Amino acid sequence: MKRDDNLPSRVDLLKQAGREEHLIHQTVERPWGNYTVLQKGEGYKVKRIVVRPGSRLSLQRHSRRSEHWVVVSGTARITREDEVYLLQRNESTFIPLKAKHRLENSSKEPLQIIEVQSGDYVEEDDIERFDDDYNRV
Repeated sequence: MKRDDNLPSRVDLLKQAGREEHLIHQTVERPWGNYTVLQKGEGYKVKRIVVRPGSRLSLQRHSRRSEHWVVVSGTARITREDEVYLLQRNESTFIPLKAKHRLENSSKEPLQIIEVQSGDYVEEDDIERFDDDYNRV
């Protein structure tokens, strides 16, 4: 593997530009799968989320953002407050601010969605967990 002697200066440029890539990779692994931040701007963030077969995210809510989910592939089982429903490819749903919600993949194929977050704060610490298969509550 070839060494990149310019790496420290590239990291400094990212820091000076206020970018987050020096802190966190665009693709983040989680126990249920992974997400990739595709774009982020003032008041919004766009992610590709991949959920492994048989896995699910925590039952959670956000106090400062809402979310739009579009299924790209697979079948999503959605819990939104007291509703539970399935979404197929090309279907979408809206998760309002402060609504308890969960995303699950109960199929045998990976689930892939595009998530658009919008709000005054779109960082990962805006999560209140109520139930979690991975003991992150």
